[in-house]
Amino acid sequence: MSAFQCLDNDTIDWKQLPGVDHLWYHILDLDEENKVVDVLLRMAAGEKILLHRHTAPNNMLVIQGEHRLYEADGQLKEVRPTGRFTVSPASEEVHREGGGDVDAVILFSIRSGGGSCYELMDDDGNTVGELGWEEFKALYAA
Repeated sequence: MSAFQCLDNDTIDWKQLPGVDHLWYHILDLDEENKVVDVLLRMAAGEKILLHRHTAPNNMLVIQGEHRLYEADGQLKEVRPTGRFTVSPASEEVHREGGGDVDAVILFSIRSGGGSCYELMDDDGNTVGELGWEEFKALYAA
């Protein structure tokens, strides 16, 4: 068994964003000087989170399970296994993400620049919210 498979989720204080199903977060650090958010995200096994797009660069490391990416129409696009490190630029691409056979836990290091990180959408692709630097600061303080 690899070290990545030994994560004890019971020792992490997971929080859920209101109105966002199948996704929990634990903010590790906010770098005020560089406006970087380091956060663990846990995505439920066999589920997909809401439509969204990344409005800031993200560095990601899959710590547990599979990180699955889906097209906006729900078609599987990519599977990132435990241990995969990915650097993703901000993008106009709307997509969903989720876990594989077990909950996926991914370290996201978000280079927010002090602004928007994610644009959140409903199932029809209409923007319903935004998650950015200020929102992460408020979540961290709570």
